[in-house]
Amino acid sequence: MRSRPGSWTDDKGRAVKHKSQARFRDYDGHVRPVSAYGKTKTAAERALLKKLQDRAKTGRHAGELTAMHKMNDLIDLFEKKFTEWVKDGTRSPTTLDNYQGAIKNHIRPALGELRIGEATTPRIDTVVAQIKQRAGAPRAKTCRAVLSGMMSLAVRYGAITVNPVREIETIEAQPKSPPRALTNDEVTLLRTSLAADERAAEADLPDLVAFMLGTGVPIGESLAVPWSQVDLEAGTVEITHTIVRVKGEGLAPVVARSRAGELGSQSAGRLIGSLQETVSRGVSVAPSTPTPRCAATRSAAFARSRLVSNPSAFVLGKPGLGKSTVVRRMALGLAGHGVQPLLLGDLKPDHRDLIEALDGQVIDLAPAAET
Repeated sequence: MRSRPGSWTDDKGRAVKHKSQARFRDYDGHVRPVSAYGKTKTAAERALLKKLQDRAKTGRHAGELTAMHKMNDLIDLFEKKFTEWVKDGTRSPTTLDNYQGAIKNHIRPALGELRIGEATTPRIDTVVAQIKQRAGAPRAKTCRAVLSGMMSLAVRYGAITVNPVREIETIEAQPKSPPRALTNDEVTLLRTSLAADERAAEADLPDLVAFMLGTGVPIGESLAVPWSQVDLEAGTVEITHTIVRVKGEGLAPVVARSRAGELGSQSAGRLIGSLQETVSRGVSVAPSTPTPRCAATRSAAFARSRLVSNPSAFVLGKPGLGKSTVVRRMALGLAGHGVQPLLLGDLKPDHRDLIEALDGQVIDLAPAAET
């Protein structure tokens, strides 16, 4: 084939491909050539006009994101933004983990190589329907929420003018096990069984269940309540945080997002009596303001309840601030709960006298060593 400006011809001189070109003043003020191709001159001109219109509509956000960018670029930007929202405390880290799983397993493989302008309502609707068939309605709903957030971000960046996810088919599915309330007999059986179980009592499960039944607060929010937020005289409890499992960090308190957490809950009279009894036993557990006693109590409870698979501790601090004292109190508290502490490399020594007082075993690793 040979070419001449604007078209390509075959050996007989017939045009087989046309090119239209124009100069366009881009978002940064620079004038650049823009080209488009078509089988006919008219098709090439239409393709060029469409390309110029897209650049004019989507170049208002300094070119960070346009309709010509791939969905992978939008996905990366969305994950970056969501991570920042988690650090600011406006989003939950568990939501980030859930969204990242949906992106990795479903959204990126299905849409990542498309351009943002090509992610139309019909295409996204087809992808979400396939996810529903393959992974179920709950996962499809999560993917729909993620895609809606992504495309809203694309609208804010000027890459598109409307969110195409808004018009896709609604995902509806009946829950396999609809939630229901416990009957009075079931509540009585639950509390009686927990009170009679030695391991449950050691893990404070009767108190935890009584608190949840009396307030209606979910388990995550219940575990995050410090005594400073419980008013036994007024019969109220303030819910501000929840305990979640953060990937790579373990259990951690985060700000509660539910409406119930903002308004608080009214405690029943029986619950107040139970909490007063707990206070009289000297139990003081405050996850948001940990103390050595709290750490020892909860470490033992978490280990027995198998909430942690590696019950170890690493204490770091400046010299003279009480690291050894904290470890000694934790070891003493754990020993009192039936957990055998193991202290390795006690070089000063800091803990030899404590272990000997507990009738523990001290192993000397060097001749004439005192540690």
